Amino acid sequence: MDGQGSEPASRGERVEAAEREAAKQRLLDQAEAERVPVEETTRAVPDRRWRRDQR
Repeated sequence: MDGQGSEPASRGERVEAAEREAAKQRLLDQAEAERVPVEETTRAVPDRRWRRDQR
């Protein structure tokens, strides 16, 4: 065994894992708070200027 899973991790590893999980949760919470519902977005207008270069 390489110490993954079955053996208890050192205290520092447990603290780091908890901090990573907390940071991930903060990011997810922030992203959810900043999320804009589809109904509130404006319809994208296609930019056809690039087609001039295709000829």
